[in-house]
Amino acid sequence: MFVYVITGVSTGIGFALLKSISEDPQNLVVGLVRNKAAAEQKVATELGKRSNVHIIHGDLTNYASLKQAAAETAENVGERGIDYLVGNAGLPAQFDAYSPIGELGEEPEKLDEFADKLFKTNVIGNIHLFNLFMPLVLKGKAKKVIAITSGHADLEFINNFDVENSALYSASKAALNIIVAKFSAQYKKDGVLVFSMSPGVVEVGNFGDLTPKQTEGWMKFVGKTQAYAPHFKGPVPVEEAIKTIRSLWERASIESGYAGAFVSHFGNRQWV
Repeated sequence: MFVYVITGVSTGIGFALLKSISEDPQNLVVGLVRNKAAAEQKVATELGKRSNVHIIHGDLTNYASLKQAAAETAENVGERGIDYLVGNAGLPAQFDAYSPIGELGEEPEKLDEFADKLFKTNVIGNIHLFNLFMPLVLKGKAKKVIAITSGHADLEFINNFDVENSALYSASKAALNIIVAKFSAQYKKDGVLVFSMSPGVVEVGNFGDLTPKQTEGWMKFVGKTQAYAPHFKGPVPVEEAIKTIRSLWERASIESGYAGAFVSHFGNRQWV
């Protein structure tokens, strides 16, 4: 039996992880979401009654809600603690998704607003999440903290292939990777494995209804990704992505060199 706490389980990778992990009745899955009622309805509709799934309100942009979520989780798991803390929730690329950074500068107010939201959610929110839940991780058996990051934060990919888009999102994920390394530096001595992983380009509904200009930016990015990973054909189904994610975090360990690491599956290449 393992205990998992996963943020952002309302949709996409988070919901797929919750669904997959909770298929084993021995596992306990706590899902943190902004909209508890909607998430509970989705679980009931798509998964039926699973007594090993608990949905708790937890908003990465609201410290008080995360603190309350940690308290509620502690009540659910008791002295058992949690084995896997998965920071999956995050704000995706939006304003910056298909445009180079020079074009973003033409709308400075939008740039400021979106950058603030990105860093408050993807960076500060995960700092609070990890700090508040770390006491429960220290009680667990597996003692693993995983941040879902992005290959957009890979400097080699950006520099070698002149990847222009998603600049602000990339910066927020690069900052998250540094935060992960700092948590690892502090807690590795206590047996806690903290690392970040990019699952590659995953189909979670972000690539539909594009304008002609956005489509041009997307196709330009696809071309650069194919140069990096020639077999890349496009986003992989989320069900395939979570198999890759779970396979990695189950075998990863401090001893095998994953402490503080940023592991990229970008372009859907093999895990480093």
